[in-house]
Amino acid sequence: MHPVLFKIGAIQVYSYGVMLALAFLAAAFLARRRASSLGMNGDDILDLCVWLIVSGLIGGRLLFVLLNLGYYRENPLDALKLWQGGLVWYGGLIAAIAAALIFLSVKKIPVLKTGDLMAPYVALGQSIGRIGCFLNGCCYGREISPGVTHPTQLYESAAMFAVFLILRRRTPANGRTLFLYLILYSCIRFLIEFLRGDNPAVLMGLTISQVISVIVLVTAGILWKTIPSK
Repeated sequence: MHPVLFKIGAIQVYSYGVMLALAFLAAAFLARRRASSLGMNGDDILDLCVWLIVSGLIGGRLLFVLLNLGYYRENPLDALKLWQGGLVWYGGLIAAIAAALIFLSVKKIPVLKTGDLMAPYVALGQSIGRIGCFLNGCCYGREISPGVTHPTQLYESAAMFAVFLILRRRTPANGRTLFLYLILYSCIRFLIEFLRGDNPAVLMGLTISQVISVIVLVTAGILWKTIPSK
């Protein structure tokens, strides 16, 4: 663990926050450049990225707080300490999708084509962000031997980078890339949850993230199947 990356005087720079910032900047830069190469408005995509990161942080933090409500009832101000880690990806995903739909509707931008465009770079952002989780010590794995745990953050980071490589060469069109991303991520998350040491089972031996993964997998799978390939 290396939660504090470095200090400048009395100011501490947290590795989790730095990696989140790098994830956002990399995803936004590459998405904007790809949009411009496809004749889409790159500035609109950049604005969308801001909506996604803000809504994603709020949604991810809100679900984390709800899942740990006992602690935050006793320590309400800690709910604001994002730099200490504590985001649930699915909470962020749900909030980001809602925010994106509002933004795209107002701007009259094609939803599915934009979702296809963004999917690879969301995966890349996740890959970078999970390195921040590893450095911070959150989202940790089960103990393998005394004092040694599964580096589940790095497992997910590597898996999501592979997803990025799979998706990045696909041409944005009718939503198939977006739904493929959701299929791949839900499978990855479902499997990695078995190795996580911080998420309790809530239903039939499954964690809340596994339950959501099943719902996302089934929904995305049906939608992916109903959309014809080129």
